[in-house]
Amino acid sequence: QVQLVESGGGLVQAGGSLRLSCVASGRYTMAWFRQAPGKERDFVSGISWYAGNTYYADSVRGRFTISADNTKNTVYLQMNSLKPDDTAVYYCAARRLGAVVPNTREYDYWGQGTQVTVSS
Repeated sequence: QVQLVESGGGLVQAGGSLRLSCVASGRYTMAWFRQAPGKERDFVSGISWYAGNTYYADSVRGRFTISADNTKNTVYLQMNSLKPDDTAVYYCAARRLGAVVPNTREYDYWGQGTQVTVSS
Protein backbone atom coordinates (compact mmCIF):
# COMPACT_ATOMS: atom_id res chain seq x y z
CA GLN A 1 0.00 0.00 0.00
CA VAL A 2 1.36 3.39 -1.02
CA GLN A 3 1.65 5.89 1.80
CA LEU A 4 1.84 9.64 1.40
CA VAL A 5 2.73 11.73 4.44
CA GLU A 6 2.38 15.50 4.18
CA SER A 7 3.81 18.19 6.42
CA GLY A 8 4.58 21.89 6.42
CA GLY A 9 1.20 23.58 6.60
CA GLY A 10 0.44 26.39 9.02
CA LEU A 11 -0.66 29.96 9.51
CA VAL A 12 1.13 32.73 7.64
CA GLN A 13 0.46 36.37 6.80
CA ALA A 14 -0.26 37.48 3.27
CA GLY A 15 2.96 37.82 1.32
CA GLY A 16 4.66 35.14 3.36
CA SER A 17 5.98 31.71 2.40
CA LEU A 18 5.50 28.08 3.34
CA ARG A 19 7.00 24.84 2.10
CA LEU A 20 4.94 21.68 2.01
CA SER A 21 6.54 18.24 1.93
CA CYS A 22 5.13 14.90 0.87
CA VAL A 23 7.06 11.71 1.57
CA ALA A 24 6.03 8.84 -0.68
CA SER A 25 6.71 5.12 -0.25
CA GLY A 26 7.62 4.91 -3.94
CA ARG A 27 8.07 7.00 -7.07
CA TYR A 28 4.96 8.00 -8.95
CA THR A 29 3.55 10.89 -10.87
CA MET A 30 2.87 13.33 -8.05
CA ALA A 31 0.60 16.31 -7.62
CA TRP A 32 -0.70 18.78 -5.10
CA PHE A 33 -4.38 19.67 -4.86
CA ARG A 34 -6.18 22.00 -2.49
CA GLN A 35 -9.68 22.27 -1.16
CA ALA A 36 -11.18 25.34 0.46
CA PRO A 37 -14.33 25.08 2.61
CA GLY A 38 -17.40 24.55 0.47
CA LYS A 39 -15.39 24.23 -2.74
CA GLU A 40 -14.16 21.43 -4.94
CA ARG A 41 -10.69 19.97 -4.71
CA ASP A 42 -8.58 21.80 -7.29
CA PHE A 43 -5.29 20.99 -8.97
CA VAL A 44 -2.37 23.15 -7.84
CA SER A 45 0.78 21.62 -9.26
CA GLY A 46 2.27 18.34 -10.46
CA ILE A 47 5.57 16.73 -11.34
CA SER A 48 6.62 13.73 -13.40
CA TRP A 49 9.18 12.12 -11.16
CA TYR A 50 11.54 10.69 -13.73
CA ALA A 51 11.11 13.25 -16.51
CA GLY A 52 11.06 16.17 -14.11
CA ASN A 53 8.31 17.97 -16.02
CA THR A 54 6.35 20.37 -13.86
CA TYR A 55 2.85 21.77 -14.17
CA TYR A 56 1.00 24.58 -12.42
CA ALA A 57 -2.48 25.98 -12.15
CA ASP A 58 -2.71 29.50 -13.53
CA SER A 59 -3.60 30.82 -10.08
CA VAL A 60 -0.23 29.78 -8.60
CA ARG A 61 2.17 29.93 -11.54
CA GLY A 62 5.08 32.22 -10.73
CA ARG A 63 4.47 31.98 -6.98
CA PHE A 64 4.64 28.25 -6.26
CA THR A 65 7.42 25.83 -7.18
CA ILE A 66 7.19 22.05 -7.12
CA SER A 67 10.30 19.90 -6.86
CA ALA A 68 11.32 16.35 -6.02
CA ASP A 69 14.21 14.86 -4.08
CA ASN A 70 14.84 11.40 -5.46
CA THR A 71 17.10 10.40 -2.58
CA LYS A 72 14.31 11.00 -0.08
CA ASN A 73 11.27 10.09 -2.20
CA THR A 74 9.93 13.49 -1.22
CA VAL A 75 8.03 16.09 -3.22
CA TYR A 76 8.02 19.70 -2.12
CA LEU A 77 5.74 22.63 -2.82
CA GLN A 78 7.40 25.95 -2.14
CA MET A 79 4.72 28.59 -1.81
CA ASN A 80 5.73 32.25 -1.97
CA SER A 81 3.75 35.49 -2.05
CA LEU A 82 0.86 33.74 -0.39
CA LYS A 83 -2.60 35.29 -0.58
CA PRO A 84 -5.70 34.78 1.57
CA ASP A 85 -7.25 32.99 -1.44
CA ASP A 86 -4.57 30.30 -1.04
CA THR A 87 -6.16 29.25 2.25
CA ALA A 88 -7.18 25.59 1.95
CA VAL A 89 -6.34 22.05 2.94
CA TYR A 90 -3.53 20.91 0.66
CA TYR A 91 -3.39 17.28 -0.42
CA CYS A 92 -0.56 15.30 -1.94
CA ALA A 93 -1.62 12.76 -4.56
CA ALA A 94 0.12 9.97 -6.47
CA ARG A 95 -0.72 8.38 -9.77
CA ARG A 96 0.65 4.92 -10.60
CA LEU A 97 0.64 5.33 -14.37
CA GLY A 98 0.48 8.25 -16.75
CA ALA A 99 1.40 11.90 -16.84
CA VAL A 100 0.32 14.74 -14.59
CA VAL A 101 -3.34 15.58 -15.10
CA PRO A 102 -5.55 18.03 -13.18
CA ASN A 103 -8.37 15.53 -12.53
CA THR A 104 -8.64 14.17 -8.99
CA ARG A 105 -10.18 10.90 -10.23
CA GLU A 106 -6.97 9.99 -12.06
CA TYR A 107 -4.95 9.75 -8.85
CA ASP A 108 -4.72 6.48 -6.97
CA TYR A 109 -3.39 7.54 -3.58
CA TRP A 110 -3.90 10.55 -1.34
CA GLY A 111 -2.31 11.99 1.74
CA GLN A 112 -4.24 13.09 4.79
CA GLY A 113 -4.02 16.78 3.95
CA THR A 114 -2.34 19.71 5.64
CA GLN A 115 -4.02 23.03 6.47
CA VAL A 116 -2.64 26.24 5.02
CA THR A 117 -4.14 29.47 6.34
CA VAL A 118 -3.13 32.86 4.98
CA SER A 119 -4.26 35.87 6.98
CA SER A 120 -4.80 39.29 5.44
